[in-house]
Amino acid sequence: MTHDSAAASGGAAPGRPDEAATQAFADRVFGSVLGAIELLSIHLGDRLGWYRALDESGPLSSTELAERTDTVERYAREWLEQQAVNGILTVDGSDAAAPASERRFALPAAHAEVLTDAASLDYLAPVARMITAAGMRAASLVEAYRGGGGVTWEQFGDDAHESQADVNRPWFERRLGDAVASVAELDAVLSRPGARIADIGCGHGWSTLALARAYPSARASARTLRPRGSPIGSSSGWPAARSSASRARSTPPSSSRRCTTCRGPSRCSTRCAGRCATTARS
Repeated sequence: MTHDSAAASGGAAPGRPDEAATQAFADRVFGSVLGAIELLSIHLGDRLGWYRALDESGPLSSTELAERTDTVERYAREWLEQQAVNGILTVDGSDAAAPASERRFALPAAHAEVLTDAASLDYLAPVARMITAAGMRAASLVEAYRGGGGVTWEQFGDDAHESQADVNRPWFERRLGDAVASVAELDAVLSRPGARIADIGCGHGWSTLALARAYPSARASARTLRPRGSPIGSSSGWPAARSSASRARSTPPSSSRRCTTCRGPSRCSTRCAGRCATTARS
């Protein structure tokens, strides 16, 4: 095949990359860039309580959102506009011509479940926290790749630890018991009076609590792999170091959520300054 015939057929000339393949890959990478920026914007909305404020209060202007969350109106306005452009939030068409600070934005119910409902199997806001935490350790990873060693799970910090617990929690609470029960031999053993369950590497303990509820006659013990003395908080306020069936049965409802500012046991939509405004749904 000659150079001219290769070009005519859409293929690459010998020794040169295929232009269409190059463009397709460039588009793919650029799409990843846009996705990464969107994920970071979701992280902001999650950590600052903006999504929850919109979910609880309905349509809000940037001024109203900033007042409810004790944040800066200018930044809230830019975030709201970006979220609307990306299709995460909606803006009332009648407000389009209004001054920027007076436009009212809303979080659609379908999006609210993904971004605010900690009990939903579709809850994905914690993933944004996880990726952000991983990104903050990128320099450490570069050094580890160059010189060996590694980056410990402890170094990734609370955002990584808590986001993993939060994103796994709905499945543990809704599916883990049934999944274990589907293994007949295992179910028979755990159903025996006095059976003991050891949950090694339990994280925040949601899997342990789920197993304790599924097998109330068993005693469930949880062991975290985090260093002794390292504090572990959980959305319910229970320590994850050890739990039993009786304690699991008295755990607060799964709708209780961690405060986005102080990480306390309640659910805040405003910066708490040491005190939580409990607004958990029943």
